[in-house]
Amino acid sequence: MPSQAEKLRKLLDADKLHVMPCCFDALSAKLIEQSGFDLTFMSGFATSASRIGQPDLGLMSYGEVLDQVGNITNAVDFPLIADGDTGYGNAMNVRRTVTGFAKAGAAAVMIEDQVAPKRCGHTPGKAVVSRDEAFDRIRAANDARENGADILILARTDARHEHGLSEAIERAARFKELGADILFVEAPKTVAEMETVCRELPGPKMANIVEGGETPELSHRELEEIGFAIAAYPLTLMASAMKAMLTTLGQLKADAPRQSELMDFKEIRTRIGFSDYYEISSRYETSRRD
Repeated sequence: MPSQAEKLRKLLDADKLHVMPCCFDALSAKLIEQSGFDLTFMSGFATSASRIGQPDLGLMSYGEVLDQVGNITNAVDFPLIADGDTGYGNAMNVRRTVTGFAKAGAAAVMIEDQVAPKRCGHTPGKAVVSRDEAFDRIRAANDARENGADILILARTDARHEHGLSEAIERAARFKELGADILFVEAPKTVAEMETVCRELPGPKMANIVEGGETPELSHRELEEIGFAIAAYPLTLMASAMKAMLTTLGQLKADAPRQSELMDFKEIRTRIGFSDYYEISSRYETSRRD
């Protein structure tokens, strides 16, 4: 059977856009897979909110993130890109992060050039490390892979915010030379900037579409025509779930009818996996009777 990294490489070989809803736990990843998408990304923003109830400001530890990666990869059978933030320390920490994520079953790991503790890419206060430190992170990630980690490297730069698009593109181009498989220039502010990113950088590029964020919300067709290989939607599912939960909580508090807002109990059980469990466990009825 091909590894998840091999599956992702094959997806990227196709000359098309891969729409990638982002997950935050095993259940959201299962729903994405059940809906027919090719891959997912474990959003740091959404995972921090759902796991520890805190903003994505570098508060989750490496161990917490690694545990969440393992929960997700154990629940699905399609490629997961994991958010490795800044690597959780120096270049040696980056190596450990990449190796750990590969062992946990992630198809790719994102490593970025922000100062630690990092911030969400569409919030104020971002800063990036020097070029040398940024390049060392990607070099270390590639070294971990050459040492046996079966994983792709998604290299992200947030340099656009402080230093402009040209600096971001120069950094990303060097990331590619150092072994990155996918390039991610965070938060271009115009369609023209998105076009420049795809025109000037080699290999697969990822667009990050945050509803209400800084990057234009283009259609899938427009993103594909510009040249992006992946369109990530990091908050779409979490924002939808939060709004639905608050609506239902308001109805419950007011003792108002709410059945129309709820998924049918039978469908809930099916999607979570009760039916699969019962089907498999039926093979062992004899041993249960014994």
